[in-house]
Amino acid sequence: MSSIKKESNKCRIKTLLGEKILNNAELADKVHTSMHNQVSKRGYAAPVDVLMDIGALDKKEYENWRNGKVRFLEAVCTMNLGKLSTALHEMMSYASKAHLKPSHTAYMFWGKGKKHELRFSKSGRSEIEKQYSTHYVLDKSS
Repeated sequence: MSSIKKESNKCRIKTLLGEKILNNAELADKVHTSMHNQVSKRGYAAPVDVLMDIGALDKKEYENWRNGKVRFLEAVCTMNLGKLSTALHEMMSYASKAHLKPSHTAYMFWGKGKKHELRFSKSGRSEIEKQYSTHYVLDKSS
């Protein structure tokens, strides 16, 4: 199991052998591997699952966000916003090269009460929200 810590524009990953700083190429490789594995297993890849796979998002924190205990998902990610942006860019890049079809998915509040769409980003900008909420689906027609 690994975890990633925030540190300026670096991405530290803890492994059983110690701590390692991920550069953008290593981060891209981890993202691409996660995307490939998800698509192979279930026919689509989801950004939140990629973030959990690469150690940038803890499953418990994800559940807290889904249950409305966290205002926006980026607040509980262990990467800084620059690295998260790089990870999202790499997801889109992989999807394009693998000819995956983008599919918007609404992430709704899981708890009791009125259902509402959850927020992913600190800024709330629609283009960033769309990047987080887009699943990449294997196009079976091609």
